Amino acid sequence: MSAPVARHRAGYGFVAAYLVLLVAFGVVPTGYAISFAVSDAGGRFTGLANFVTAARDFRFGAAVGHVAVYLLLWLTTLVVFVVGLALLLHRLGTRPAGKALRFLYYLPGALAGAASVLVWLFMLDPAVSPAGFLLRALGFETFGEVVAPDHLPVLFTLIAFWTGAGGWIVVMYGALNTISPDVLEAARIDGAGAWQTAWRIQLPLLRRWIVYLVILAFAGGTQLFVEPQLLSQASVGVAGRDYSPNQLSYDFAFQNNDVGTAAAVSVELLVVSLVVAAVFVTRSRFFDAD
Repeated sequence: MSAPVARHRAGYGFVAAYLVLLVAFGVVPTGYAISFAVSDAGGRFTGLANFVTAARDFRFGAAVGHVAVYLLLWLTTLVVFVVGLALLLHRLGTRPAGKALRFLYYLPGALAGAASVLVWLFMLDPAVSPAGFLLRALGFETFGEVVAPDHLPVLFTLIAFWTGAGGWIVVMYGALNTISPDVLEAARIDGAGAWQTAWRIQLPLLRRWIVYLVILAFAGGTQLFVEPQLLSQASVGVAGRDYSPNQLSYDFAFQNNDVGTAAAVSVELLVVSLVVAAVFVTRSRFFDAD
């Protein structure tokens, strides 16, 4: 057997394993959700009735608005700071400070979503937080004042960034290392400073990685659930059980026993994520050959 054929067969084997998992844990559950979304409790086809029910719910518009504001803050913060910090790490290279920062950035990602929220609930309480003096200096005397509804998008952005940005910084740092040193050296010889090199060379070459980050971060952001759910329990309903569409879907299923409408909300989130991903992929020419 020739080497190219062996490599192709190995590649097909890896892809086949992924496809099995994709079908088992992606395609089949999605089809299952769609079947619930277009039928009633008795299994009879109802078309878009469950989607209409979800859209007419008085909580639906507010939940969509909450997540829209959160996504705007989250994606902007993520792209700006992740790329900026990755450029800083790349500038530091293999110095001890760079290695230490890579470890510190990634460390919060070791906490599961619920655990990270619990840590932040502790940090946001002026009465017990190590940063309580800072919260009081900002005018917050109680936990309820800190987690007021108007503050929630910012708080959720902080929690999400603290938890998830480290992994993306490492990814962007790895992407920067794929840029040929000869290209960067040529820029330095031409007189380009750090800012010009980053703006005119490194950022354009990171475009596909940034698009990849935005697609996955958007999809994850639309699924906002753990943060408002735990905050609602800790603050006696300040965030509410219906702050996000994902929470609303959970409420439909387990409080109202309306699985069809819950499935409709989940399918809507899936469609929105796929449409946004398709727009970013096509407009950025993500899969075009270099």
